[in-house]
Amino acid sequence: MGPEGNCVRDAGEETGSAGEGKGIVSSHGSRRYRQQREIKRSGTAVNDRLRPLVDGGGRFIFGKQVTKEAMFDQLKAELDSIMERDPAARSRWEVYFLYSGFKAVRSYRKAHWFYQHGHKFIARWISQRARHKTGIEIHPGATIGKGLFIDHGMGVVIGETTEIGDNCTLYQNVTLGGTGKEHGKRHPTLGNNVMVGSGAKVLGPFKVGDNARVAAGAVVLDEVPPNATAVGVPARVVRINGVKPDSLDQVHVTDPVSQELCRMQAKCTHLQRRLEILEKEADISPKLPEEE
Repeated sequence: MGPEGNCVRDAGEETGSAGEGKGIVSSHGSRRYRQQREIKRSGTAVNDRLRPLVDGGGRFIFGKQVTKEAMFDQLKAELDSIMERDPAARSRWEVYFLYSGFKAVRSYRKAHWFYQHGHKFIARWISQRARHKTGIEIHPGATIGKGLFIDHGMGVVIGETTEIGDNCTLYQNVTLGGTGKEHGKRHPTLGNNVMVGSGAKVLGPFKVGDNARVAAGAVVLDEVPPNATAVGVPARVVRINGVKPDSLDQVHVTDPVSQELCRMQAKCTHLQRRLEILEKEADISPKLPEEE
């Protein structure tokens, strides 16, 4: 039978099926329907498999599930917090596309999500890729709050069990590391609004309190109380009487050793004057060592 006969047969089948009201389509139509149904099912399965990644868009950046509007609001807040602390930042676009510290933190958010869900190889791959691109190594197991600003960033290392609070500032070559091969908590915990100067090393499982400052080049091996400044190698702590340190100056910080030497010098000067007064009152002239 020719093509015209086939067309007539298909038309007859479609007409008959329509008359019966059973919704039976032609063989070609039913095959196409099955294909479309399989594609739809496979697409649904793929979407179900990718849904954690799609829904994790907020997790990638901020560590928790958020709506699209809230995600952009928080992203804007992150960019604004960086611009407040960096006078060289001219626009949000510049920070978003050109700041290596911001890129490293965004990559950390993605890696941390995979790390929490058991995909540790993927997490380390993301973190190592970010390390090669930015020079900043953040272990995906670290816990980092909002508003972290890594200025310049080259050489920054953040260990696995490190905990960082909100609105902290790290400069280049900062190390938040451990002091041994023990398991468990072995890296420091930074409170909120902590500033760590360039080249500083904070080593060990202790806490650096809120609003504390670590001067450039310091090596911190013990706990730093809130509202204090740690200076030197090993670092010594100077309290600031509970006043929040608004300054980010890494050079003009108080040196406790210099202060103690000044106090001792002032005390020796005072004692010398007292001795001179007593000698005058007693009318006794001091003897030189050569005369003795």
